[in-house]
Amino acid sequence: MRTDFFRYIFFTSVLLFIVWTISCSGRTGAGTAVPSPEVNNSAPAEEAPSFITMVSPAENAEFRTGDRIDLVLESRGSNRVPDSVLVFFDGKKISVLGGEPWEFTIPATMTPATGRKPVKVTAYRDGRSQTLTRVVVLLSDKVPEKKGYSVVKSYPHDREAFTQGLFFDEGLFYEGTGQESGSSLREVEPETGKVIRQLNLDPSLFGEGITLYGDRIYQVTWTSKVGFVYRKSDFGLINRIYYQTQGWGLTTVDKTIVMSDGSNVLSFYEPEGFTVVRRLEVYDNEKMVDQLNELEYINGEIWANVWMTDLIARIDPVTGKVNSYIDLAGLFPEQARRETNADVLNGIAWDRQSGRVFVTGKRWPNLYEIKVAN
Repeated sequence: MRTDFFRYIFFTSVLLFIVWTISCSGRTGAGTAVPSPEVNNSAPAEEAPSFITMVSPAENAEFRTGDRIDLVLESRGSNRVPDSVLVFFDGKKISVLGGEPWEFTIPATMTPATGRKPVKVTAYRDGRSQTLTRVVVLLSDKVPEKKGYSVVKSYPHDREAFTQGLFFDEGLFYEGTGQESGSSLREVEPETGKVIRQLNLDPSLFGEGITLYGDRIYQVTWTSKVGFVYRKSDFGLINRIYYQTQGWGLTTVDKTIVMSDGSNVLSFYEPEGFTVVRRLEVYDNEKMVDQLNELEYINGEIWANVWMTDLIARIDPVTGKVNSYIDLAGLFPEQARRETNADVLNGIAWDRQSGRVFVTGKRWPNLYEIKVAN
């Protein structure tokens, strides 16, 4: 028993020594060293200068195209009066203010186009500067008419064609269809609806709008951000194009290709490099007009299907104003459609030689020549 007792005392002492050694080593336990907090010797951040406030216009204030916009600024005190203030509108420098009153009227000549426009000022004092920006919204000053239609003639159309793009050239229709595993580019005979030639896209791609530029056909896809350029003569692939938005509709305006992306913005692309040269925001007299889909350029206007409606918006390609709407309600009744929310109006083509206008929809059994009421 005594031997066991001394053995117990010995091993207990050794264990306590080991624990004490580890604790004091700083590797673990209560004796772990606590690092000293870092001392930040850097100077405090300099406060941003504040010389002026923008009294008007208010953020998102609405105006009409052709309106004047009054800019009113106030200095923040007699000891913080700016030396000068630069005024910018829609990205352009338009004035320099040198003293009280800190006011300027943006003239009507600078507000011809619809859209969201930045009003920016930069104030300077003693070599320092302060910048303020507000965004205003320019609605159209024009109330668009709503025009009716009459059917001139009906043509057969492939009931399985999920129409995304359409144009007419030299007596034939060219059609781009959508749906994954079902997208294609087609050449179609009008009188019979017969597909003369068809190029199927890769099953992973959802085909969208098409347009003709010279002797080339451009086709975009929905969310893949890639499109294709083909020879019209044989659908041979010439090039691929890339863009940063969704691809919806396409049309050709002079020497540019215009693309919609489902918003109210139309982007104008230079055809060779497919780079954006300008953007146009579309508004009527009350609101932005978004969900712009299939496009066609007709007699100086861009006609655009408004997705999920029976409306075509006729848009001024310079100002972004909606000149009028064509209401095609009843052309193909909703109760005759397989899927009300899918088989919608989509597809506009123009025969520039004879002035004929054609329209159709996704999986519609007919394609129609229409006459728009004056």
